[in-house]
This record gives sequence, structure tokens and C-alpha cells, in this order.
Amino acid sequence: MGTSGPGSNDLKTADEPACITSIVDTVAKTVPKLRTAFETHRSYEGEANPSGEEMLAADVYADELLESRLGKLACVGTYASEERADPVWIGSGLSVAVDPLDGSSNLSSNNGVGTIVGVYDGGLPASGRDLIGAMYVLYGPTTTAMVATRDGVTEYLLTQGEREVLTPSVSLPETGTVYGFGGPVPEWSGAFRRYSMSVQRRLKRRYGGALVADVNQVLSHGGVFAYPRLETRPSGKLRLQFEANPIAFIVEQAGGLSYQGERSVLDTEPERLHQRTPLFVGSPEPLAELIETLGGATTDPTVTTRESPWD
Repeated sequence: MGTSGPGSNDLKTADEPACITSIVDTVAKTVPKLRTAFETHRSYEGEANPSGEEMLAADVYADELLESRLGKLACVGTYASEERADPVWIGSGLSVAVDPLDGSSNLSSNNGVGTIVGVYDGGLPASGRDLIGAMYVLYGPTTTAMVATRDGVTEYLLTQGEREVLTPSVSLPETGTVYGFGGPVPEWSGAFRRYSMSVQRRLKRRYGGALVADVNQVLSHGGVFAYPRLETRPSGKLRLQFEANPIAFIVEQAGGLSYQGERSVLDTEPERLHQRTPLFVGSPEPLAELIETLGGATTDPTVTTRESPWD
């Protein structure tokens, strides 16, 4: 369990399934305002977030809007965001960790962006094993959401603040057809470059620079997404609490695997709220090959990390 803070969680005050439903519905009802902001909040703020990245006005607007709406839910005790240094302590209840606008730099080129939400039963920073739910919204030609609980993954179509089931039980195929790898190739390790060359011979490249859009390709078609450690980013690029843990949870609940160079992403020890990590997620077969290529223990590719086979 992660370190508790003033908004430390108390399951006696929160009905988990009902709270996750409330969070998903709240995010869905916020989507129309967020999409409008893509047109009106495209300039840079001139300020950097806690990770040192310059924020767009849309980043700030999305963060403030989601904090305002999610913070009104009685079951939410803590709100934390990639865009602010410290969590907002609201009261007793669950913790939500949000990347309000993933891939916001894509707005200027009109490419895919998204929103990521992790729901933790624990004070932040928390372990990925403390997640009881996670979701992401993809703002593409249509707006869709992938919602994961411990019972599985459901894909929704979001229209005018309402959600409609598109895929009741999302399941990754054993191998799949696509891959997307982030970071400058010269900064990849030799082992990862070898893996990349192997994958390119049989899978199609799909990479757009927004985590949500790239992972959605994998969940739709099967395959592998990776953002490895780099020479200039030895700890990785993606934030554990806001990006890697929720995405890994969604992928694993869909029958896939996650890895961060040593073990499942969800088993990473949480040390800091804005901690970074390498991230590898996808279908069992290409992930098993990746783990073996990077020097990890060989695992049965039919076993998901819901049972944590990295022990």
C-alpha cells in the first residue's frame, strides 16, 4: 500500500464499484467541455509542470475542470495530477491520479490526445497493485473510453456526455499485428534495438506520440507498445502514477502483460508522486519475447500478471 497522507483512504467510506461508476460517468460528462477546449486553449502557458514540460492552456484547463468535478464526488478522497506538484486532499475516500490531457502537444497538428485516470485504494504515491480501476479517454474521430476494473475491460462510445457499450469484454489476442515504440532510436539499448528489429519484420508500425492513442492501437489490434529507458532518461519518460500504472492495469485486465525492465509495472515500488518508469505493454507473445530479449526471466506467455508471475 502506498504512503497515506491527509486524504488517506478508508474503504468503509467508499463503495468501490459505485465509486468507479461515478468517476467514469463524471469524466464522460466532462468530455464535451474538454473537446471544446481543444479549439480555444491551444496556446502555451509559459509555465512548466512538475516534470519540467511546458504546459498548454488546455492542460491547465483540463486539470482544473477534472479536479473540480471529481473532487465533488463523496467517494474521492485525493485528487492528483501530472500538472500539479502535490495532491489535493479532499477527505476520506479513494485516490484518483489523472493525466488530464495526454499528448497535448498533438493539438497543434490535430492528432490524437487523451485523458488517463487511475483509481487507487491507497494514499499517493501508491503501488499499481492498489489500483481498483483505471480508464482512458481517446479523443479521435469519435470519443471512446477504455474502462478497466478487477472484473475486466469494457470499451465505451462517449456521445454528449453519455456512454454506450462498444465492446463489453476487451481481450488482447496472443500475438497481434501492430507495434509502437517511443524515444530516439540512438538512445535505445542494444538489447531493445535487437528486439525492435525482430518485431518490425512481422508487425506494422503505429506510433503517433500520444500514449493513449498508441496503446489503443494495441488494444484494438493486438501487439506491443514500448517506451524504453533512454541514455538521457535512464529512469524512463512516462509517469508511474498517472500514465504507466493505469495503462498497465488496463492492458493486464484485458489479458496482456506489462513490464518495466525487471517485473510487471504494477509491482514497481512507488517512491515519488512524479516518479518515471520505462513501460512495455501488449499481447502475451511479443511481451514474452521482449522480456527474454531484455534479460528477464522467461514466463509462460499464456499467464497474465494479474497473478504476478514475476515473483
